[in-house]
Amino acid sequence: MNQPALEVADIFRSWAGRYIERSRTRISWPQHKVMRAIERCRTAALGRHRDRCSGCGKDFGFSFNSCRNRHCPKCQTQARNRWVAARTRERVPLEYFHVVFTVPHQLSELMLQNKRLLYNLLFRCVAATLLEVAANPKRLGAEIGFLCVLHTWGQTLIHHPHIHCVVPAGGFAPGCKQWVRPKCAGFFLPKEVLSEVFRGKFTDALKGLFRRKKLAFHGSLTWLAEPRSFARFLHTLHQHKWVVYVKKPFGGPEHVLHYLACYTHRVAISNHRLIAMEEGKVTFRWKDYAHGGKKRKMTLAAEEFIRRFLLHVLPKGLVRIRHYGWMANRCRRQRAALCRALLAVEPAAPAPPDEQAHARRCPICGAVIEVVELIVPREFSRRRSGRPRALDSSQQTASPGWPCGPESPDVGGVFWVAHLLRSRFFVAPCTC
Repeated sequence: MNQPALEVADIFRSWAGRYIERSRTRISWPQHKVMRAIERCRTAALGRHRDRCSGCGKDFGFSFNSCRNRHCPKCQTQARNRWVAARTRERVPLEYFHVVFTVPHQLSELMLQNKRLLYNLLFRCVAATLLEVAANPKRLGAEIGFLCVLHTWGQTLIHHPHIHCVVPAGGFAPGCKQWVRPKCAGFFLPKEVLSEVFRGKFTDALKGLFRRKKLAFHGSLTWLAEPRSFARFLHTLHQHKWVVYVKKPFGGPEHVLHYLACYTHRVAISNHRLIAMEEGKVTFRWKDYAHGGKKRKMTLAAEEFIRRFLLHVLPKGLVRIRHYGWMANRCRRQRAALCRALLAVEPAAPAPPDEQAHARRCPICGAVIEVVELIVPREFSRRRSGRPRALDSSQQTASPGWPCGPESPDVGGVFWVAHLLRSRFFVAPCTC
């Protein structure tokens, strides 16, 4: 893929300082950390590393280090590829349905002020809805399994929390002795029933959180702290549509997995959708799904673009991808094997070794490319704890300022991390 002409990092470098000055009281520390990480990603500020082929020995030179922040548009490619490969190996030979649960936009501000609490609640209600409706003998009468991915954005970067679910068609009958298929081909569960059950579970859970005083109300939502006002607010939610979208993927389960992979390890917008930044305004592409997915362009003030992007910064440690039912982590491998046995199909191919399954490969000989030298800013070196990393010096090429030979400070042919004097960087040969 071609290098994009404009990146989110460019917008942050040009306008983040001004945005912080004007929004100092509204910006949170996690949002500030995300901006700083994206600005510094793959620049000299984070240091660099040298790559070398473990087979033919070709030196690929130095590359800048990445920030590895999960909100960065340029990072997490390897993590995404590993996720897609793992889900593809676990796939069972069935039809897969794509189910999307959304909440009314009236809940957006409340969810922004209670992100961790209400995002977790959204996951629980979606999972409970699918499991309950599928277990009903009138619907499917089976235990299903599925994975859920949280999205918090729309095409125009507005706050639009919703959950995508990938669900195999069918499930285990009670006792796990038989595989139950949907009664009609191409039909999974009635979306009207899913919507009604989902709405009831979510609003009931909101009532419970309010009674236990778990919800926070700030700014324009302070009026909801009064019990009668909150009751009226919940009543209005029943007058709006809780959209549940059920669709069989056109391109098979791989299509849905690769579609979701574009978002599972990134947030809000990719660099390739950005068009231009001129006179303090940012132009980007978006799809108008309300009119058949027609491609359009939108122009926002740079500071408004940054504000919308930061709406989607997730709380630290919040898990965005979750598995439920027979696809839960504790039993997914055993249940997938049982499903294949009940369907009388071949077992899944064994997984490759984790350490080299998705390693970078040399374009010349195909061997694994290794990092043989790491240069990190001194500010990060102070945070490094534990025993410093080492590398066998027998195959290490000397770098300027790095002693090599009998006089080098090695023990058993091993170099330890050494700081270069009068420099804000230190060099650390490593095998990571």
